[in-house]
Amino acid sequence: METEKRKLLLSTRLPILFIAILWVIKLGEIATSYHLSFLGVYPLRLSGLIGILTSPLIHGSVKHLFANSVPLFILGSCLFYFYKGISIKVISLIYILTGLLVWLGGKEAYHIGASGVVYGLASFLFFSGIFRKDVRLMAITLFVAFIYGSLIWGIFPEFFPNQNVSTESHFWGLVVGIVLSFYYRKQGPQKKKYNWEYEEDEEENENFPESKLTITYSNKGIPEGISAEDNE
Repeated sequence: METEKRKLLLSTRLPILFIAILWVIKLGEIATSYHLSFLGVYPLRLSGLIGILTSPLIHGSVKHLFANSVPLFILGSCLFYFYKGISIKVISLIYILTGLLVWLGGKEAYHIGASGVVYGLASFLFFSGIFRKDVRLMAITLFVAFIYGSLIWGIFPEFFPNQNVSTESHFWGLVVGIVLSFYYRKQGPQKKKYNWEYEEDEEENENFPESKLTITYSNKGIPEGISAEDNE
């Protein structure tokens, strides 16, 4: 029990630290009246490349940041709890690849916010349970579908008319999460084989016993034929 409690607490450390950094930046913007939107990703502009690293740290408003903080904490903690061995690699690739793809294929505007990371985490957790066919991880799949299923509408610009919403970040985060969940399906937690599955394997072996074969030789040492070993 203590081990599980410690594991749970450890899984929340980095998500909390990351969210704290986001709030420090936003509060700093408010206190100084200095906006950092220029640090967002600006597609196909060299100066916009810096946004691959900085855009998830910048948010347009407190409301925008709060909307991302809750799922970042929940989904981030799930990633570090259930996929500890590959969590750093997964979150790093979601962070970088989503920004890079937005830079390559986003509309001409500054794209800011951690929404792409949220979508990447949600899709990774959702599809990992499916690709691994693990009952335990499928529970996380259902949890994500139930709590964050509505995120899917965020990839369609039609649902956000006249709003400054980076649906490209949502879309590419979703895609990156799916690709990574498939790529890492053989790493991290794997499907457990239960006793009843082992028993089925044993029954199959009993139904199909291996044939024992012997070779009889003539006096010259040349094989004369093959016969089943049933002499006794």
